[in-house]
Amino acid sequence: MLDHSQNIDPNRPEQAIMDGNAAVAHVAYRVNEVCSIYPITPSSPMAELADDWTALGIKNIWGDVPVIQEMQSEGGAAGTVHGALQAGALTTTFTASQGLMLMLPNMFKIAGELTPTVFHVAARSLATHALSIFGDHSDVMAARSTGFAMLASASVQETHDMALIAHAATLKSRIPFLHFFDGFRTSHEVNTLDLIPDAQIRMMIDDDLVRAHRKRALSPETPFIRGTAQNPDVFFQGREASNLFYAAVPDSVADEMAKLGAMTGRPYKPFDYIGAPDATRVVIAMGSGVDVISATVTDLVAKGEKIGLIAVRLYRPFSAGHFLSALPQTVEKIAVLDRSKESGATGEPLYLDVISTLMEAVATGTRATLPRVIGGRYGLSSKDFTPAQAKAVFDNLSKDAPKPNFTVGIHDDVTFTSLTVDPAYDIEKDTIVRAVFYGLGADGTVGANKNSVKIIAHEPGHFAQGYFVYDSHKSGAITESHLRFGPDPIAAPYLIASANFVACHQFHFLMKMDVLKLAAPGATFLLNSPYGAVATWDRLPRSVQQTIIDKRLKFYVIDASAAAREVGLGARTNTILQTCFFALSNVLPRDDAIAKIKAAIEKTYTKKGQHIVDMNFAAVDGALAGLHEIAVPTSATSPLERPALVPHDAPDFVRDVTAKMMEGIGDDIPVSALPVDGTFPSGTAAWEKRNVAEDVPVWIADECIQCGQCSFVCPHSVIRAKYFDEELLANAPSGFKSAPINTRGYPGAQFALEFYLEDCTGCRLCVEACPAVSEYDPSHKAINMVIKGDLPEKERENIAFFESLPVNDRSRVDFANVRGVQFLEPLFEFPGACAGCGETPYVKLLSQLFGDRLMVANATGCSSIYGGNLPVTPWTKNAEGRGPAWANSLFEDNAEFGLGFRLAVDKQTDVARALLAGMAPELGQDLVDAILTAPQVRESEIRTQRERVAALRVKLLNRPKTSEVEHLLSLSDHLVKRAIWLVGGDGWAYDIGYGGLDHVLASGRNVNILVMDTEVYSNTGGQASKATPLGAIAKFAAAGKRTNRKDMALQAIAYGNVYVAQVALGANPQHTLRAFREAEAWDGPSIILAYSHCIAHGIDMSKGMDQQAKAVKSGYWPLLRYDPALHGSGEPPFRLDSPRPSLAFKDYAYGELRYRALTQSRPEEAAELLAQAQQGIVEKYRTYEEFAEMEKGPDPSRVMGTGSF
Repeated sequence: MLDHSQNIDPNRPEQAIMDGNAAVAHVAYRVNEVCSIYPITPSSPMAELADDWTALGIKNIWGDVPVIQEMQSEGGAAGTVHGALQAGALTTTFTASQGLMLMLPNMFKIAGELTPTVFHVAARSLATHALSIFGDHSDVMAARSTGFAMLASASVQETHDMALIAHAATLKSRIPFLHFFDGFRTSHEVNTLDLIPDAQIRMMIDDDLVRAHRKRALSPETPFIRGTAQNPDVFFQGREASNLFYAAVPDSVADEMAKLGAMTGRPYKPFDYIGAPDATRVVIAMGSGVDVISATVTDLVAKGEKIGLIAVRLYRPFSAGHFLSALPQTVEKIAVLDRSKESGATGEPLYLDVISTLMEAVATGTRATLPRVIGGRYGLSSKDFTPAQAKAVFDNLSKDAPKPNFTVGIHDDVTFTSLTVDPAYDIEKDTIVRAVFYGLGADGTVGANKNSVKIIAHEPGHFAQGYFVYDSHKSGAITESHLRFGPDPIAAPYLIASANFVACHQFHFLMKMDVLKLAAPGATFLLNSPYGAVATWDRLPRSVQQTIIDKRLKFYVIDASAAAREVGLGARTNTILQTCFFALSNVLPRDDAIAKIKAAIEKTYTKKGQHIVDMNFAAVDGALAGLHEIAVPTSATSPLERPALVPHDAPDFVRDVTAKMMEGIGDDIPVSALPVDGTFPSGTAAWEKRNVAEDVPVWIADECIQCGQCSFVCPHSVIRAKYFDEELLANAPSGFKSAPINTRGYPGAQFALEFYLEDCTGCRLCVEACPAVSEYDPSHKAINMVIKGDLPEKERENIAFFESLPVNDRSRVDFANVRGVQFLEPLFEFPGACAGCGETPYVKLLSQLFGDRLMVANATGCSSIYGGNLPVTPWTKNAEGRGPAWANSLFEDNAEFGLGFRLAVDKQTDVARALLAGMAPELGQDLVDAILTAPQVRESEIRTQRERVAALRVKLLNRPKTSEVEHLLSLSDHLVKRAIWLVGGDGWAYDIGYGGLDHVLASGRNVNILVMDTEVYSNTGGQASKATPLGAIAKFAAAGKRTNRKDMALQAIAYGNVYVAQVALGANPQHTLRAFREAEAWDGPSIILAYSHCIAHGIDMSKGMDQQAKAVKSGYWPLLRYDPALHGSGEPPFRLDSPRPSLAFKDYAYGELRYRALTQSRPEEAAELLAQAQQGIVEKYRTYEEFAEMEKGPDPSRVMGTGSF
């Protein structure tokens, strides 16, 4: 990416390497005065860059630094844009998907008022049967009626060019523009492009039009009224009054395209035609698919086919004149490709536009004949679209009766819409080096490969492209990096199908998937192996050996993991493996490549400290010494074979669907295998066995004090405890560990801890939490980390025996303390969260305490991704088939969504109780009275109520099937108390969903809210929220946050009838447990604010719980509870549960990079902010102490006036 902190000649064109988001932001920043922003994947980097540039003082083309304002939601951002525009500022925003939907009301207003602006959209799927963060045109098609002009880009270069064309055209036409490009496929593709020099940008923006925009602004010097309410007499006419402005847009856009083309040599038209001038078959498309089809057309035209492509640039207004002039008169058949689906329509939007345009042209005599026009869908949710698929579309057109309303790229065995694709069709040039890398999320592979692309592309005569495939998980999932290098510009927006170089950075991937399926004959294969040059061949699965032999691969191994540990890099092998790639690929001379790798390291890691730079330098210097070529035998000899990903006794759905997704072949799953409404089975994470840890915990039974701390803090539910009769050990495997239980009242009982090592992430939190230090060796505890090796295989037999032991009866477990909780079965297990995640221990605890009667409304965010992101789901059920019922609606509406749960449950419970009371004579008065009056607070009471309801159901099933009986049967489950919990992060609770959350708290209804406060938008990459503390650096707060964090606890307390707790599991787990139980017991609204350390804080995640403790000790995060049940009891309802601060705020804060980094970039400001924060902590704590002494609790007026730090 271009370094904007350097002085750049504004008149000199410059070749750069960047992704689509950066290419757009480069222009948008320069031609605006205000940017109103809110994070949403995949558009967030545009806003992040803008914020970074303001922090660096980078100026726009008028010599000013734009104002960047983060808002609480996309709706808020759009409102701010609207207001700034009305006040005369050139203003823009960036968004995608649901964010664009929240902007729609303001977009109608902005367009209706003929206000020039550009919204830049990284087009993304809308949440329907499921959420998807990946790209298609669902969102922009939903916005097509707003009155915004719509301009589409097909490549990284085009995003840069079209961004400027849009800004120029909106000023000229007064029509606002929506500039869109494909999310991920274009927004995140790294490619070589020519940057438009600032001088040329300046030439494209007419200052007279800028001044005209200002002149139309609201001003008390020249007052007028805008935004009136109109009646039926004039509204209709007013809507038609702007017609001429829209009619002028196509020519305005064409003029700006021609102007830019003359300056840059890159000409565009509203509709561009590529292909044979006498084409009989034409495909029409827009977005990144254009480059795929264009390359296919070029290949097939050279082979004599009469085909062509119309690339749609200007989609709205849809210009019939420009379209018809681009379409060859010879065309007989047309296929229109839409990257969206409009259920229930006769076709998708672009298809319908083409049909209506052609029909009108024929009807008016503009065109003599009507071609056969068919529509099709492709590429939803970034589904890969390849030249082979493009050819299949043309092949379909060659048939006498082409298949209409088709799909391509999937196997539709339900409505049979899919086209047959020839996978052998390939148009990749031999001059292109193609490399594929398989890594693990957060292991550095993707970052290293992005650097490699930049290193190569900056060399004269070299072009590069990088695209990175990963799912929504933050870390721990398989990543694929697809890199292309060559002497010519690369326009190939599809995944590599045949690679010259394949690297597998995690050895265990060989047991999970076919990493060599993309290797071309004669390719180079680099493997990170812990077994060394001598033993690696024998440790390969036989099928891998055979592929290496059959494809004649050059095979190299390195133990990069050991090398990384030696220099202090831990599991970060990226630098070592990047060095090996350059050594083996010969893309650049070896010495030059190593020098450039070191330069990239220095640029990337200097802010993290010189010691990090030095460790990476050492890794580069030592990398090649450990690289070995393996002489490939003539035959496969391994007795090993890649096992089935799931056992044969797994449920059918897991075998037929889940396993294929886990293996990376989900694209092959047919339509018929998938749920019609997005409903998936619970508990499939237990089958995944990611096996990602390099070091795993080992338990020493004799040292253990059986306190339960380790399982309490485990983020992935890997540690399980049971107590059982000693006699059951008779059938235990020889390696099974247990110890006599050290609690009174359990004679003959044994205690066992089991560690599910294949599900462990190696985070070390259990070791850090363990208080049992060996009296013989202080460096050892009852739990210690060791190199994994083959321990998981050995442990499988022990796990099987452990699972055969009886699950401890919840009603007989005292889980009022942490020690007892370890015996409660977690119904949230093995989530795909970051290693050492600070959120998941709270979610797991929730599932342990209330899971068998729990309903969860989960806000979109980290917790919805690790909680519901395919291929697997961690929310599971117990042996009785009960477990959490989990659902995600959106980001902004989770509080309202969860309140809907409560309303439905309350209503259906009331109906069930009324039906039951009415049938008392038939069912038995004693049973009915017992059910209707039963207390349901203690676990034993709930268990007894379940038994009563079971007896009721037996009686109902034995009665005649009347309407009343059937209704009561369908509602009888509601007679057992349900726990309703609303779960999400601070981005939801403090910002986008705060209005709804506040309303739900005010409703008085019995809902419980768990806010896992990471103090940033963790899921979208760590942007600032209103929970972000004073002085912390975050995305959207690159210069350090200058305002105090919101005190959500005190705001909730102000209602007086809301149970409120502020907890930190790492500081006081018992306090956390008590707060959860009290919140559920309170018959009214409750909210728990849970401190959640996060990788975005820039900490050693293995020390996360210790960091939580420091937050409390410093007074920054005081532990508190406000219990309305104590009103009138003589006890203060507000209780301050942590002692006075005993640690300087600096000693807590500067343990995190988010605070420490500001001392490097702005030391004086950092010191001032630190002093402010320290003073605020002291003052706030004094206020809390006063509240704790008030018998009736804090006065609401005083609460709302209290600041927060």
